[in-house]
Amino acid sequence: MNKTITGFSKLSKLEKIDWLVNTYFKDVESAKSLLKQYWNEDKKIQQRHDEFIENTITNYYLPLGVAPNFLINDKIYAIPMAIEESSVVAAASKAAKFWFDRGGFKTNVISTEKIGQVHFIFKGDSSKLKQFFKANKPKLIEASKSLTQNMEKRGGGILDIQLRDKSQDIDNYYQLHATFETMDAMGANFINSCLEQFAKTLREEAQKFELFSLEEKNIQVIMSILSNYVPHCLVRAEVSCKVEELTENSNRSSQEFAEKFVQAVNIAEIEPYRAVTHNKGIMNGIDAVVLATGNDFRAVEAGVHAYASRNGQYSSLTHAKIEDGVFTFWMEIPLALGTVGGLTKLHPLVKWALELLGEPSAKELMQIVAVAGLAQNFAALRSLTTTGIQEGHMKMHLMNILNQFEATSEEKIILIKHFTTHTVTYSAAMEAINNLRK
Repeated sequence: MNKTITGFSKLSKLEKIDWLVNTYFKDVESAKSLLKQYWNEDKKIQQRHDEFIENTITNYYLPLGVAPNFLINDKIYAIPMAIEESSVVAAASKAAKFWFDRGGFKTNVISTEKIGQVHFIFKGDSSKLKQFFKANKPKLIEASKSLTQNMEKRGGGILDIQLRDKSQDIDNYYQLHATFETMDAMGANFINSCLEQFAKTLREEAQKFELFSLEEKNIQVIMSILSNYVPHCLVRAEVSCKVEELTENSNRSSQEFAEKFVQAVNIAEIEPYRAVTHNKGIMNGIDAVVLATGNDFRAVEAGVHAYASRNGQYSSLTHAKIEDGVFTFWMEIPLALGTVGGLTKLHPLVKWALELLGEPSAKELMQIVAVAGLAQNFAALRSLTTTGIQEGHMKMHLMNILNQFEATSEEKIILIKHFTTHTVTYSAAMEAINNLRK
């Protein structure tokens, strides 16, 4: 059967589905029924979902959970988390409860600068290009006024534009490196619009510059695009307490636990193989809140991992120390987030999640998201350095295993009780359910 098609995007949703199920599926009716099962019964909401992206055929659901009892700068939050991985919400909740009685999380936004670049080729005398840029920098900003006036009213706008010579890396390659403040917006569209205007003005003014030769006047703009690497859009989150307050188990030495925890972080600081998994755990918490609040988790991931490599080797995002009998665990992380624009006013559950958080500003959301990441990492390291990660994780994963075997409600009750005193593994669960059914 021919599996190619022309004009797919012009088909109606039902026509798209008919073509897909008839071309790729053996059980046509079952495949079609499953897609319709996940449509929203509210036609207005479904239409809105259909219009988020192209070629929509249905909705793809993820669980939306809540981790309560987060004390952040003396304010209590219940944090929404959209994620499919077992134990993430439970771990965050456990860490929140642990630190609630020890002063909670302390956060502050260090800076909120965002970056965009115009990449261009200039074949000529770099000293003349520098003269040209110095003379025309005000024009670059002035020509963008129609784009920046509303942002400026809110306290944002263009912070600076620099000319950067990258010709030692690529022949004749230069950049306009621009910095922005976008307030409560993530700002991607705003930044990209400004950059495209910079590029247009750059080309137009180059044609008029008397010192340029004919070849020098023909600046070739390669592309104009924001950067998701935002090393100066930083937030810090930390927790601390006296070492003797660190454990709830009288059989475990607080000092030993603190020292082992710090060593675990130290290992992630110098060993990339460990650092990647260590930071992935942080992103379990961060991505879940970023997704729940309608932000771009791919952009956040890219920027965070670039930041983790900023010193030439991939390293831990979190740090820990014991000093004068006090244990401190902290993280500084780049987070470019928004609470206006994008999906924030369009997706009903995003609106719900932001209201749950008290309608935070972008700065407040940065702090909440960073705390979710720090809490998740604390919970993971606490497990790793004490009971091991699998004990808690597999118990949370048990329900997924039972669902794979289509366990009934009665079977689940019996098997959950069974595994309160037995180690959970896939094979152990399979054996237990088979024995029960015999």
